[in-house]
Amino acid sequence: MPTTPATSATPAPATSAPATSVTPVTIVGAGLGGLTLARVLHVHGIPATVYEAEPSPAARAQGGLLDIHEQNGQPALAAAGLTEEFRALVLEGREATRALAPDGTVLHDEPDDGTGGRPEVLRGELRRILLEALPAGTVRWGHKVTGVRALGAGRHEVTFAHGGTVTSDLLVGADGAWSRIRPLLSAATPAYSGMSFVETYLHDADTRHPAAAKAVGDGAMFALAPGKGIQAHRETGGTLHTYVALRRPEDWFAAIDFTDPAGAAARIAAEFDGWAPELTALITDGDTAPVLRPLHALPDGHRWHRVPGVTLLGDAAHLMIPNGEGANLAMYDGAELAQALAAHPHDTEAALAGYEEAMFARAATEAADTVRLHELMFGDDTPHGLIAMFTAAHHHTP
Repeated sequence: MPTTPATSATPAPATSAPATSVTPVTIVGAGLGGLTLARVLHVHGIPATVYEAEPSPAARAQGGLLDIHEQNGQPALAAAGLTEEFRALVLEGREATRALAPDGTVLHDEPDDGTGGRPEVLRGELRRILLEALPAGTVRWGHKVTGVRALGAGRHEVTFAHGGTVTSDLLVGADGAWSRIRPLLSAATPAYSGMSFVETYLHDADTRHPAAAKAVGDGAMFALAPGKGIQAHRETGGTLHTYVALRRPEDWFAAIDFTDPAGAAARIAAEFDGWAPELTALITDGDTAPVLRPLHALPDGHRWHRVPGVTLLGDAAHLMIPNGEGANLAMYDGAELAQALAAHPHDTEAALAGYEEAMFARAATEAADTVRLHELMFGDDTPHGLIAMFTAAHHHTP
């Protein structure tokens, strides 16, 4: 088995004696879901190894803010024994929400009064605390999966780009939208949703881009119209992270030269002609090159028949268009799978079957909610239905 240098994470003690009779778990993918699975398994004394294509934890930026929800993300972190560490990462005030009209008029402005249930943290920091809570050697960096095959009796062989292989008794695909493990279970592949995001950043915005910073406010800002929108979030300090949404075919985006950042930004901004300059500045004044993020999804209600020795979690299992739940669901999947395995130490198949049935139902509900959310955001009635949802949610907060 390949033995590349492991993460420098400091070991965290298991809270129970190692269950030496249980099946060790092979996890592909060191995203939030795979790491939560590994950590909760460790808490229960179950050994796991995570194989990750990236060469190191710092190989790339880890995305922006995540709101961690009371019904899934927070219980997953509690199962991982990391609630205190998570709370230390929360960025105060970032649950503020505002909606603007295309001309910049404020339609809805809800400050963060501290009563919300969706605290915001940086994805990279959340990943860091999960990594630091794993024993050294748990994550094997630089292991890009190129192939996987069934060996029978629930065992699988995983092949890596550098030529090494590993044989698993229990294999979990936590490897995201384009999972290399999914074909063992399902022929489904992600399909383009009809919409793409274009991602930009403004740095030191309060000083260098004051009009845009004022428009975004302290937390999240939405300026929406049918089929398109400008969404931004204040991260640490004066950093504004923007996702521009456009419902256009893939060919439309393919005609834009993203190797010319200024030209690409101008082309995207042209779709918002006549909008307030403090909003279009979030596109045209970007301090980073605009990045195209096509939105793909697996079929609603995606499921598979039980295959011995392998399962999926997170986007590998139920990729959806962005709805604020993706990371939360992945972590919850990881925690639930780990707890199912711990509850059935001598019957892995029973653990997997129970986990999958609950996960399929959970994902189907979220997929339906996602369709409704995107209709509120980008349908003909936007933004009025979305504002009504915000108002109702605030009034029902305990």
